[in-house]
Amino acid sequence: MLKIRAVFALLVPVTHALLRFSCSQLVVERADPLVNPGVLQSPHVHQIIGGNSFNTTMDPTLAPADQATCTTCTFAEDFSNYWTAVLYFRARNGTFKRVPQKGNVGFEASKGGMTVYYTPTLASGAAKGGVTAFKKGFRMIVGNPTYRTEAQAKQFRQLTYTCLKNMNTRTDETLDFPKKPCTAGIMVNVRFPTCWDGKNLDSPDHMAHVAYPSSGTFENNGPCPSTHPVKLPQLFFETIFATEKFADQSLWPTDGSQPFVWSFGDATGYGNHGDYVFGWKGDSLQKAMDSNCNINCPQLKTQSIDVGNKCAQAQKVTEDVDGWVPELPGGMPMS
Repeated sequence: MLKIRAVFALLVPVTHALLRFSCSQLVVERADPLVNPGVLQSPHVHQIIGGNSFNTTMDPTLAPADQATCTTCTFAEDFSNYWTAVLYFRARNGTFKRVPQKGNVGFEASKGGMTVYYTPTLASGAAKGGVTAFKKGFRMIVGNPTYRTEAQAKQFRQLTYTCLKNMNTRTDETLDFPKKPCTAGIMVNVRFPTCWDGKNLDSPDHMAHVAYPSSGTFENNGPCPSTHPVKLPQLFFETIFATEKFADQSLWPTDGSQPFVWSFGDATGYGNHGDYVFGWKGDSLQKAMDSNCNINCPQLKTQSIDVGNKCAQAQKVTEDVDGWVPELPGGMPMS
């Protein structure tokens, strides 16, 4: 972990407390228990990480930590599920192929997946009890897959893309897809709101129970609005897609447009979104937040990336999501 700490210090500003860890891929399939509960095949493909209790309903009365037998995450008490859509390469001939994910800096041995962050605050050390960890049954979504304009995307703060010149690139984030080949791939950044109404573990749109600071930002410790007074950790995903595997521009569209498209048919990038179902065991996450753990966290149990890689699920409905296909899985149209 010392190597990870040293490398990570080069990537972000100095912080007082931060959990940063790897979660390998659990399954890639068309399932979404928040937007399409109980449906065996949701409209578009997702990559899911975390505990192996993931299912099409995710009954909020059943704690993932009680149902799961393993997790793909390196913090072994985290049986949460996190998911995003996946990228496809659209070739000049109109066929599609899924872009594989790869491990982040310090987590190169992970099987695809994401890097997950929980940050109490970046402005000053979090006081014990000053940040409330998510509760049993909590879930939320950020972003909207139907959005196709910059103005729409700006309704959500910090859903961005980084065109990686190398694996340490952490500058020049954009709201839309990069327009040129990215030497080391495209990193997708999904940051969730950090204020909670303190009452509802969910809401009909899976968003209304959380909010952004009323002024300022999470990074400068902006205050929460009176409607959502409880401070949450900032939950943040980084997913790196190995788009460099599709750098041959003779395969790119003849009109010069960028060739990557989300599994829900978005070629702009403005539909970026992410989903979360809380599943930490007991009060382990609250202990980490109160302890101001910084990357390494002695208060939490850990497992190796190799162990996390072994935790996996089979698709609930078998479908080819890796080969060349004539259309996006589910027949999702380009929009």
